[in-house]
Amino acid sequence: MRQVLIDALEKQYEAEISAADVKIKLLLENSVGVSEHLNHQQELDSQLHKIASAEEKLSVLKDYNIPSKEKDAI
Repeated sequence: MRQVLIDALEKQYEAEISAADVKIKLLLENSVGVSEHLNHQQELDSQLHKIASAEEKLSVLKDYNIPSKEKDAI
């Protein structure tokens, strides 16, 4: 059960990273209108924040992903 939960969280964070990455690429490749420049900048910042947050969570999760046998040895 433990590994199932960890795997599910890893997939969730990877999906969040992928979704934000697609949005960033769309914004950069399909930007329209200079008057909405601020909105694009805010949206890019928001998507970058989502990526950074998900990557950090993945990193922290890896600290808890110690197999049971190795954990007993520590």
